[in-house]
Formats: sequence, structure tokens, C-alpha cells
Amino acid sequence: MATAAQIREWLTEVTDPEIPVLTLEDLGVLRNIQKVNDIWVITITPTYSGCPAMKTMEEDIIAALKKHGLENFKVETVLTPSWTTDWMSEAGKKKLLEYGIAPPVKPTANKKVLMGISETIICPRCKSSNTRMLSQFGSTACKALYVCDDCKEPFDYFKCL
Repeated sequence: MATAAQIREWLTEVTDPEIPVLTLEDLGVLRNIQKVNDIWVITITPTYSGCPAMKTMEEDIIAALKKHGLENFKVETVLTPSWTTDWMSEAGKKKLLEYGIAPPVKPTANKKVLMGISETIICPRCKSSNTRMLSQFGSTACKALYVCDDCKEPFDYFKCL
């Protein structure tokens, strides 16, 4: 008989289809695993309410659980409370940086904020803070496009929410 901890371990196999170095746990999308009336309920929350990757995430969760022989479960998507980058693990933020995406940085009182994003975003390639936003919209809805003025490379920044 499966336990919540065992199911959580099985779901470490499931990665974000848009950022395959992150597990759903790293991303903070996997919110809860609980048994309700002999059915395991796996609760996920999208990074954005219209996130196109949610259907793939759900299908990947189903495939991972069936691979391990679990049949009595359902996957629920909940929108409240809204996902926040606070739910991302520190390991996940480190994986983002190593993958070439600047992880979310919470603005502090001594930093200027432009459209909710701190102006001090570190380049994941050369580690320079001499960066600037090119577009609030990056390769996916959860990212903004930045460029490093030192190494001249563009990079994605995982937006803070």
C-alpha cells in the first residue's frame, strides 16, 4: 500500500515540460498529496492560470503513478492560493541558474523595482549584475527576457510572483 511520502518520491520523476531540469516539487507546483475516501488526491497549482504546460504535467503525473502501480488517484488543479515563486525550492533555484535561467529575486527596500522585477538580476552565464530587461515577456509566460551588458548574452529571468 502506497504512502504519501512514497507517492511524493515517485513524483520526483516528473519534471516541468518547459524547464526539464526542474521537478514539479522544485517548482512548487506539486502542492499536496492526501488520501480522501480511498483515493489519493494529487493537488497541483499552475505558475500562471493559463499555463499551457499544466495538461502535460497532469499526464506525466498520471504516467508516473501508473508506472508504480497506483490506480486509485486523481489529479486536481487548484488556482487558490495563487502560485508564488516563494514555493520554489532553493535547490530548484540553483538548478535554474545552472541551466542558464536567472532565478527569481525578491526586490529589497534598497532596490528600485520596475514592473515588479528588481533591476539587479545576475547574468547566469558570467555572473555580472550589469543586466537589463529587454522584454517583460520571455520564452514562456513565467519568464522575462534580459540581456547582460558585459557578456552581451540574452537570458531568461524567472519572474517573481
